[in-house]
Amino acid sequence: MTVQRDEWWRSAVIYMVYIRSFRDGNGDGIGDLPGLLTEVDHIASLGVDAVWISPFFKSPMKDFGYDVADYREVDPIFGTMADFDAVLAAFHARNIRVLLDLVVSHTSDQHDWFSESRLSRSGPKADWYVWADPKSDGSPPSNWLSLFGGSAWQWEPQRGQYYLHNFLRSQPDLNYHTPQVQDAILDVFEFWLERGVDGFRLDVVNFYVHDRHLQDNPPVPADADLSTVPVSNPYGRQLHLHDKNQPENLVFLERLRRLMRRYGDAFLLGELGVDEEVPEWTRRYTQACERLHTAYTFELLAAKEPDPVHIRNVVSAMDRGMGNGWTAWSLSNLDNPRVVSRWHAEDCPDRAAPLFIALLATFRGTICLYQGEELGFEDARVAFEDVQDPYGLEFWPVYKGRDGCRTPIAWTSQAPHGGFSDQAPWLPVDPRHITRSVEYQRESACSSLNRVRRFLSWRQAQPEFHAGSMRFLDVPAPLVAVAREREHGSLIGIFNPGPAAIELALAGLAGAKVVTGHGFSGHFERGRMKLDGYDAAYLRVEREI
Repeated sequence: MTVQRDEWWRSAVIYMVYIRSFRDGNGDGIGDLPGLLTEVDHIASLGVDAVWISPFFKSPMKDFGYDVADYREVDPIFGTMADFDAVLAAFHARNIRVLLDLVVSHTSDQHDWFSESRLSRSGPKADWYVWADPKSDGSPPSNWLSLFGGSAWQWEPQRGQYYLHNFLRSQPDLNYHTPQVQDAILDVFEFWLERGVDGFRLDVVNFYVHDRHLQDNPPVPADADLSTVPVSNPYGRQLHLHDKNQPENLVFLERLRRLMRRYGDAFLLGELGVDEEVPEWTRRYTQACERLHTAYTFELLAAKEPDPVHIRNVVSAMDRGMGNGWTAWSLSNLDNPRVVSRWHAEDCPDRAAPLFIALLATFRGTICLYQGEELGFEDARVAFEDVQDPYGLEFWPVYKGRDGCRTPIAWTSQAPHGGFSDQAPWLPVDPRHITRSVEYQRESACSSLNRVRRFLSWRQAQPEFHAGSMRFLDVPAPLVAVAREREHGSLIGIFNPGPAAIELALAGLAGAKVVTGHGFSGHFERGRMKLDGYDAAYLRVEREI
């Protein structure tokens, strides 16, 4: 397949900024837009194509910005609209696209829309949220559960009805069956497109539309293991057939994509929370030129070890099942433990982190990196008294929440709080991160930071990553071998995602040539491969045309 110039996103590397924890620019202990502006060059040095910025809109911060009270205002803790304009200009000056994280499945209960909707059943915005009468016994209208614990329905005495909240009860769900809601949300997108942003990451994109009839969800079959939520969360005991993934959701996304096309086909990246038929759902949501450009799921994000069989099965099934859709891949993000900890590599992050990123970036698809991943940061240890995440507070201690992957970035080893802020930050900086600060890693050629920079620069120059098909080669565990193929031949990556060195014969690759420049040290000669722990090799097999 030939990639057109306007399809930059197919092979792109997108860097996620969790703004609360990136850098504090005004000294209040919370990361903000002025802090981000000071570190634009750090992100640019990685060679990424786009940056996705977590929500900085006006919010009561019950879910730290994912509960929006005004989509058109910058919350004062993050700065001003002038600060955002400066950040946008700085990234654009470095040829980096800017994506905003828009949360439009729900709002804060402090949004003006909800304040009006909750008052009565007959006002202009009465049906802007999902309201329903109780059952005859006063119980909620369906068995739907909140991802953050308990029923997804909250009683509102002013209306004498329940409202739906798939997350916190302070995050009421918008009613996309109301045309005026869709129009208002499209106006929000257009406001930011007019301001010059290049696209959006869409939070929980498959939650927008609910079943009009409020049918109960069936239980998960006893022999099934479908959920990517913690086992302590009863949400994982239901098949979520009626509270998300409704066909009308796709119709709205078609309206949204038409708006994107008016702005040069601005980019749409979706977060797709599905537990079954994952390739098929991803294909539907990313149907070419109709809905999202791409979407990521949680199968690799939830993987608790680098099991080569699981990796191959997940990635192969997605690649086969996409049709004319497109997938995105990630190993770490703001909702899941960092991969260096999850895949048991905390003893050697400078070797493991670049290897995991290289493995990810060899797959066919859009690549998403999370801040600190380039530094090899482990999941932070957060004591209960420091926990901020409402999800973690609800399920502690069986599930400790998302704070471990959200702690602030350490910029220097020479200042309190790792140079993130002059004041005590909103979450403590992990002392292990301070010893592996950005400043420290800049000075070491063997650091995770510099190895990731080198690899991503090399990757950008390899044509197979921009247009090649993909297949897995048969190699013994724990190795993973991925071939990216074009008409002239193949570029093959062979990865050892474990700590022990491996030497073996690789049949059928006798004519392969070793490719250098990527920073890994795997040795291949006379059909034998030698890989140290957390090491890789790339080979090129030429083919006559």
